[in-house]
Amino acid sequence: MSFHIKGKVAVVTGGSSGIGLAAVEILVAEGAKVAWCGRDQQRLTASQNSILEKYPDAEVFTKICNVLDKNDVQQFAQQVNQQLGNVDMLINNAGQGRVSNFENTQDEDWMKEIELKYFSVLHPVRAFLNDLKQSQCGSITNVNSLLALQPEPHMIATSSARAALLNLTHSLAHEFSQYGIRVNSILLGMVESAQWKRRFENRSDANASWEQWTGDIAKKRGIPMQRLGKPEEPAHALVFLASPLASYTTGAALDVSGGFNKHL
Repeated sequence: MSFHIKGKVAVVTGGSSGIGLAAVEILVAEGAKVAWCGRDQQRLTASQNSILEKYPDAEVFTKICNVLDKNDVQQFAQQVNQQLGNVDMLINNAGQGRVSNFENTQDEDWMKEIELKYFSVLHPVRAFLNDLKQSQCGSITNVNSLLALQPEPHMIATSSARAALLNLTHSLAHEFSQYGIRVNSILLGMVESAQWKRRFENRSDANASWEQWTGDIAKKRGIPMQRLGKPEEPAHALVFLASPLASYTTGAALDVSGGFNKHL
């Protein structure tokens, strides 16, 4: 089934690895023109090379960009427009989780979490808003976490910031509907990542395979599907929400957690 995005222009922040890169590949495979950014030049170059190796005719653009730097993001937006044209889809995929409880979370840690979860979205939205207003299918899709609705005590700062992002996304969906721009998000559960790979390398049972090790974690955490998600699974959800296939969907938060959610 086609996502109907051939020739459309998409931007993915944090697109050089993981879910972001998986979304980039899906977009490119569907014929979209895609720009993505990251903070590590080596990883960014490697991601571009891997995409062009599979899709040599793809129209792509990459640039080092810190999404927490407003000027950086503005320059990135200008260059994307110059290189690929007017942007139709913005996928915000930046930010990691912080493991801490109330007692060991300092004031500066709270501020860093708020900055990361809020401004990694606010800066790109501001930078690309004029483009999106001119699009016939403008959309903004934010990667969020199940923590927004299901907080964890050992991730108190991240859980709070994620809840704030969920509220912000819903507010933007209502405000931007006047421009024909849809705003949605996905709520991640536990997904395979470089962080999980590093933990796997330091596992206590050296004989356990990746599937066994992650499967045990999923069972212990109570994930009904008994495995971690693969990056392409939330990526498909992101591209669906960003695409015209979701033309009557805005303000939604799509759960992609393998059934890990415990709320109604």
